[in-house]
Amino acid sequence: MTSLVATSPLVRFAPSPTGYLHIGNARPALFNWLFARRHGGRFLLRYDDTDVARSKPEYADAIAEDLGWLGIVPDLVIRQSERLPIYDRAALKLTAEQKAAFEAEGRKPHWRFLLEAREVTWDDFVRGASHVDCASLSDPVLVREDGSYLYTLPSVVDDIETGVTHVIRGEDHVTNTAVQAQIFEALGASLPVFGHHNLLTTASGEGLSKRLGHLSLRGLRDSGVEALAVAALATMVGTSDAVRPVSSLDELAGLVELSHVSRAPAKFDENELAVLSARTLHQLPFAAVAGRLAALGIDGEAFWLAVRGNLAKLDEAGQWWQVVQGPATPVIADQPFAATAAGLLPQEPFDATTWKSWTQAVAAATGAKGKALFMPLRQALTGLDHGPELAALLPLIGREKALQRLAGESA
Repeated sequence: MTSLVATSPLVRFAPSPTGYLHIGNARPALFNWLFARRHGGRFLLRYDDTDVARSKPEYADAIAEDLGWLGIVPDLVIRQSERLPIYDRAALKLTAEQKAAFEAEGRKPHWRFLLEAREVTWDDFVRGASHVDCASLSDPVLVREDGSYLYTLPSVVDDIETGVTHVIRGEDHVTNTAVQAQIFEALGASLPVFGHHNLLTTASGEGLSKRLGHLSLRGLRDSGVEALAVAALATMVGTSDAVRPVSSLDELAGLVELSHVSRAPAKFDENELAVLSARTLHQLPFAAVAGRLAALGIDGEAFWLAVRGNLAKLDEAGQWWQVVQGPATPVIADQPFAATAAGLLPQEPFDATTWKSWTQAVAAATGAKGKALFMPLRQALTGLDHGPELAALLPLIGREKALQRLAGESA
């Protein structure tokens, strides 16, 4: 196959700002971004906004915001509406009389590209040897009657002028590639390297669209899932690699191989995403979440390491911060047991061994063991019957609040 990587590859993601990005759009955006990161290249965000009536600035802003949430920061940003390429090839089959008649009727011409009736072949670095017989295709309209441009010509012109080296996009563009290849050649330009990946569908196999708001990137973000989990699932599902949590986009870039992409559709399962999001959260270091925790009024690496394994979503950390900081309402089912436990609570400073030594002393004094030993202490200290390991929480709660809670006082 053709060598995949230029000296400094330039890839592009060219969304139409006519709606919000959904998870299906995220797949090609991420594939391009990760490819650039892996090979020391650059990522171009190019707004395909030649449809003036439907393109909205607020959607362009939303696209940039959603990409930023995923961790994608473009090296270059351009808008096709600011470039307006000129293509001046005349219609070849209309006579002067026919054109005059159309003009008299008030009809305005649109412009098509005259395809050569031949097979276009290329070495697709995802799908392998690929070909499309252009004899089976209609000549594509390049310029509408009102003088505005369709996607086809501006895409090619901008790829040439910006020096795009690799075009990574969904397999629904395979036919477009054959058409655009002829336009590249007509403009005297070399073709970039093309790669067409499989498309994401819903878990039930439906195609994705902007209508499915719950699978929009902002919908997923608002639901509290981790951006890294979205990125990992969006790129690793439908490949020969196992979906797994990652700690950074750089790690993901080292894992994603476009040659491993399957030819079958890739199913995006929201339940799988929820599990992967929690697994992602459980392994994140404090530095990766410090800013987000601070926004919730939470600080402290020890706290994060204590609670992260019990979180499904990051904002749940607020519940455990309340447990640690107080006030918390204890649940005391056996006051004498709690009083005995309070009398045996060691002096500070507390550390990771305090819980074990304390519960051993309480067990020896009361005869309680297993659930009968640990549950009353958990309920007294936290007011709950579940949660993070108390060996980690007890030093954070501290001796004073622990004694108050064992006495049945909110603290």
